[in-house]
Amino acid sequence: MAATVDERLAQTFVELADTLVAGYDLMEFLQTLTDRCVELLEVDAAGLLLADGRGALRLVAASTEQARVVELFQIQNDEGPCLDCYRTGQAVIVSDIRSDRPAARWPRFAAAAREMGYAGVHAIPMRLRDQVIGTLNLFRTAPDGLDPAVVVAATALVDVATIGILQERAVR
Repeated sequence: MAATVDERLAQTFVELADTLVAGYDLMEFLQTLTDRCVELLEVDAAGLLLADGRGALRLVAASTEQARVVELFQIQNDEGPCLDCYRTGQAVIVSDIRSDRPAARWPRFAAAAREMGYAGVHAIPMRLRDQVIGTLNLFRTAPDGLDPAVVVAATALVDVATIGILQERAVR
């Protein structure tokens, strides 16, 4: 019998919690997180940006090559919803990249995202209290927002991942 989405989500939390023990590979963990987001959250791609020791964002995982291109484009051009999410510590939701507001706010990003086939993005800050360490970015090819239950699940995954990353940094 196939596992339900709720069962697979619970399994993913256990998988992510396993990273809190010594001896796990951080990059593998982050790639697993982006892959599970695509499997479980009704999105077409996911990317993860983490701040380095100087606060500069770095691409650390992406579920597809298209997501990788869009994420790198944002970093290189210093423009996009994922960067705004990191800087403000607030989620940034773009339901339709083709509308006037995103195109005016991030013209180069909007064009690059459309070129890669994306119509929407939901950027979620990776934060613990006031410390923002990066963003999880969920991309959709359809121009509509995420279901509220999906946003809750994505935020919970981000919170667990943030704790795992901060734990790894503390140990290191």
